[in-house]
This record gives sequence, C-alpha cells and structure tokens, in this order.
Amino acid sequence: MALAISTAGQAQTPARSATRATAPASAAAPALLVLGDSLSAEYGIARGAGWVTLLQDRLRQERFDYSVVNASISGETTIGGKTRLPDLLSRHRPAIVVIELGANDALRGLPLQTTEANLRNLVTTAQKAGASVLLIGMRIPPNYGQDYTEKFVSLYPRLAGEYKVRLVPFFLDQVIARQDWFQPDRIHPTAAAQPALLDTVWPQLKPLLKRGTAK
Repeated sequence: MALAISTAGQAQTPARSATRATAPASAAAPALLVLGDSLSAEYGIARGAGWVTLLQDRLRQERFDYSVVNASISGETTIGGKTRLPDLLSRHRPAIVVIELGANDALRGLPLQTTEANLRNLVTTAQKAGASVLLIGMRIPPNYGQDYTEKFVSLYPRLAGEYKVRLVPFFLDQVIARQDWFQPDRIHPTAAAQPALLDTVWPQLKPLLKRGTAK
C-alpha cells in the first residue's frame, strides 16, 4: 500500500481534459484553480465523482461562490505544472490556486532540487498573480532510500513556511490505511475515497475562502 503514496500517475491512460469547470457558478464568481495529477484528475473513476467535483458541491452548500477549474492531468509532474500555470493564470485569473504535484517527480527519479525549484516557481508565480495558494503534500515509500524520502517529505512544509501558504501535510492521510478504498492497481483511490480526500483538504482550504468575492 505504500506504493500508492508515490505513484500518482504510473498507470498511463489518455489524460483527462484539463482546465474544465466542475460545475456552473455565477458568471462573475472568482475561480479556484486545482493544478494536480491523477489523484485530482478522476483517474479510473466516473467523471464527476472526484474530490474536485465534490469540492464545488461543498462550496455551494457552504455558500461560497467560486467557480472550480480542474486543470489536473494524469501523470503530471511539477515541470509540467510550471509550464502550464502562466496560461492558466492568464485565462482564469484565479483567487485561489491549489497545487497537488510532486509525487510523479519522485516516480521518475527527478532530482529533489528540480522538484523544489519547480514547486517554488509554482507558488511564487501564483502569488505574483494575486492568488492565495494551498500546497498539498505527499509522501513516498522508504524503498527510495531514507535520505531521499525524508528530504522529499520535508519539501512541502518548508516551502509552505517560507512562502506563508497553507499546507495539507499528506493528501492520502485519511485514505492510505483503507485497502478497500484503492483501485486494483493499489495506487489510485476509488470513488468511495473521494469524500475523504476532500475532507483532508477542506480544513486548510476553508480559511482562504471569502464570501462575496465576485469580480
């Protein structure tokens, strides 16, 4: 089960189309952009069943008027996110950017310095565009070596502290112990696990939300 922590895009399928609004909001509602990998791209589950779609429902229930834009792609790395983010910011002008990337960097053996530099770029680019940032952390299994594993895990809290952004320490925290919440690949959470993913993100996201923020 530890494998599920680190291989968020190993099984390859055609990428879900990125940059889609999960549900209609008011025309002037500010955007909330989710930039992630397969864990946020509804890999292996029905479209509309993922935690990002559930987030739009939660926002409506809580009377927060945001338009959620899911720009997640299966297999995405931090360098891919860095490449795509400027255009996403230009098109959607999001008030909030949720960054859920990094696990596939480890899978592909990218140097930690590269992952760190890319995450820094993602955070600072979003901040310079006027967006609040939520950073979602991941962990990797010990077979990558203790030094690499510890340094990878420490990237997220260190960057969150440095740039004063909110942090979800471990995205799969409420899911990893439930084997029945993983697909047969033992990598990707099932539809049944998606509410738990949202519940992991929500406490850190909610303080960034504002009512009556329509542009």
